[in-house]
Amino acid sequence: MPLEPVDPPAGRWLDLLPDLARRVVHPAVFAYLQSGSYGEVSAVEAPAAWREVRFRPLVLRGHASVDLRTSFLGAEVSTPVGIAPTSMQRAVHPQGERAMVAGAQSAGALCSIPSNSGTRFADLGSAAPWWLQVYLPELRELMLPVLESAVEAGAAALVLTVDTPFPGSKYAADAEDWTGINLSWWRVNFADPEVDRWAPDLGPDDIGWLHQRTGLPVVVKGVLRGDDARRCLDAGAAAVYVSNHGGRQLDRAVSTASALREVVAAVGDRTEVYVDGGVRSGLDVLAALALGARGVFLGRPALHALAVDGARGVERLLTELGTELREALHLAGCASPADAPDVLVDLAAGR
Repeated sequence: MPLEPVDPPAGRWLDLLPDLARRVVHPAVFAYLQSGSYGEVSAVEAPAAWREVRFRPLVLRGHASVDLRTSFLGAEVSTPVGIAPTSMQRAVHPQGERAMVAGAQSAGALCSIPSNSGTRFADLGSAAPWWLQVYLPELRELMLPVLESAVEAGAAALVLTVDTPFPGSKYAADAEDWTGINLSWWRVNFADPEVDRWAPDLGPDDIGWLHQRTGLPVVVKGVLRGDDARRCLDAGAAAVYVSNHGGRQLDRAVSTASALREVVAAVGDRTEVYVDGGVRSGLDVLAALALGARGVFLGRPALHALAVDGARGVERLLTELGTELREALHLAGCASPADAPDVLVDLAAGR
């Protein structure tokens, strides 16, 4: 695990991150983080899907600069790019979620924390808003102590993951040797880390139950269909999060880039829509914003940056993507992320 920054070779740092992380992360952990489920079709095709989006730039709009500020559930952030909830943060860097939150905070970005965090929620700090990702167990009440500690520590919202009745098989990571890897920190916010973790029977009522028991808005993560998005809102969801779990659940599930337009159209102006999956550049972020996303979240790239240089790596990741996004928006004739839908090519209309 890295205690000192890793000096990268020449090239775009964002492109080099996976190889830089591979140097400092235990091979078994790295294989687990990189793997998709089954044949890894969904995991592999995600980045390319964003490159299929095309733009119609605006001109003569008189914009001298671009302002990246936006808001998520009413909380202002400096960038529409945030950190997705990811496991194994303590396995890639000693400071784990503390460093991830600190890096996001330095960049003015929102950070989502996994429920299986290796850091106590009370140690995350409350200087910037953070969200807690939630898996509900079959016995829902078993999750209440964890939810209560998150509320007390300052969580601003819950992110209910709904695409995981159980983990999808990851053949690419099965052969790796985990001997000697210390996982004693695993699920440190649970009194019993081995408590039941996934409910096979999640339903719309769970959204209302979470909100009622915590008072926090509930963002539903793992939505790929317009009809499901509407069902989430009808059940009380505060927002919808388009995700295929990084290609780690149902393999051959559609890419988030291809699902986003349908979900946005289905919910209209009823709520904000977020997305993750395969975003690797400022142009990818512009594509997501153009398709109607309010925010774009990073999973594997954030883990890579954390592994390479802790909080500074996470801040650099967000800062460099922000620089690329600002340039892309400016060249597209947009003054802010809110203008991005105006430059999307409407393939259905032939323009």
